[in-house]
Amino acid sequence: MALASCDLSSNGVPPDLKASVYRPGNQKPVDSVLKVRVGDKAPDFTLPSVSGKKVTLSSYRGRRNVVLTFVPAAYTPVCSAQWPGYNISLGLFESHDATLLGITTDNLPSLHAWTVAMGGLDFEALSDFWPHGKVASRYGLLRSDGTTERALVVIDKQGVIRYIDVHDINQRPPLEDLIGELSKLD
Repeated sequence: MALASCDLSSNGVPPDLKASVYRPGNQKPVDSVLKVRVGDKAPDFTLPSVSGKKVTLSSYRGRRNVVLTFVPAAYTPVCSAQWPGYNISLGLFESHDATLLGITTDNLPSLHAWTVAMGGLDFEALSDFWPHGKVASRYGLLRSDGTTERALVVIDKQGVIRYIDVHDINQRPPLEDLIGELSKLD
């Protein structure tokens, strides 16, 4: 299956969102120390979603693989291209029996406004706002400025971490790499 393109406009940011995007400039690529490793049981959590649900990681155990996509902040350029790209490619995740969960330390009203501005998302967007960054901190992905790293964590159906990519915060992780890791779980 060919990978879906995310070239929605220059830099991948949807055209209607471009004027609202905050441009922080280049940041330190990684600013945290991981607290989990491949082979560890994934720390469980329950977070509120933009959809109004409370989402618990362990509820997928025994049923679905899970991809956690941590992004630093709403209305920033790379994040505003990364999640819409994943939304376009949800069929690829589904083909590997994987559920995508987006996590950011933004509060729910900001996260809601951003997802609406992106045209909506067909995966759960979760707020790790309060207690601030608790989940990101448990994984070792909370940056010193209170945002999260740009990170991907693949968790198998047994709840075991199979892949971690703490990516340069200034760049979007290649979708091909992520799908390649998911294919190893088939």
